[in-house]
Amino acid sequence: MVLAAGASSRFGSAKQLVRVDGRPLLHTIVSRAVEVAGYAVTVVLGARAAELTPLLRHSPASVVINRNWSEGLASSIRVAVERLPGSCGGVMLILADQAAVTAQDLKRLAEAWQRQPDYIIAAQYGTTTGAPAIFPRWTFGDLLELRGDRGAQMLLRRYSDRVVRVPMPRAAIDIDTPEDLLELNPPQR
Repeated sequence: MVLAAGASSRFGSAKQLVRVDGRPLLHTIVSRAVEVAGYAVTVVLGARAAELTPLLRHSPASVVINRNWSEGLASSIRVAVERLPGSCGGVMLILADQAAVTAQDLKRLAEAWQRQPDYIIAAQYGTTTGAPAIFPRWTFGDLLELRGDRGAQMLLRRYSDRVVRVPMPRAAIDIDTPEDLLELNPPQR
């Protein structure tokens, strides 16, 4: 699940459309997810869904609209979990603004989860444990109870003894402001 429903208020425009490596950020992130999960990828859109959906027309990813996107990240996580098939054993949550996370990073998370499917598998960057992360089925009820503009950090703390941390320094880079983008894509001289 690629979570991309936010309004990009700190960025000032649709950050999902900014170019990273010559392509819109949303397209780049979804392509990386598809390398790992193929047709199982779903993108949760919200604030600018009409503007962003056309970016994904040639992608095997499906799109779901979060009509309550203004509540914050928790509403997108709930929409994502509600969309999962009954046979689903776990869900990888990917933030659309983590521009430096590679398909290889996501594959390392998936491989760690295949080795320990009863554990939460989360990226570790600096002192942070967070997204991207894989949550097994036993956490789905907890994910559905999340509220507000908080992600699943509370679950990572609550179940810290059931979290496998995968070193992923690139996950620390996210695009929240135009300055963040400049840091990732410095101007060419």
